Amino acid sequence: MAVLLKKLKICPKGHKYYKSTYCPTCLICEAARKPASGFISTLSAPAQRTMANNKIKTLKQPTWFSEKEILEFHRMGPGSIAKLKRVLQEEGLSFKK
Repeated sequence: MAVLLKKLKICPKGHKYYKSTYCPTCLICEAARKPASGFISTLSAPAQRTMANNKIKTLKQPTWFSEKEILEFHRMGPGSIAKLKRVLQEEGLSFKK
């Protein structure tokens, strides 16, 4: 079994953090960017970025897409779909048929 060693990384803003992957995302910047409330706050960081990249900012906007279309977005997986579906149902909304 291979052991991944964490390496010290420094983001463009000067934050120092350790990571064992090649992902360039700064953990400190990512935590600061995470919304404190709203439906997007229930999603993982990659799913939040996916929503932002697809200009989805309100709870009504995911209803413009089918579940299949949302799943085709890069980094949007079944777990995020389940969370999104639950939030939509709580508000009486659903994905496009």
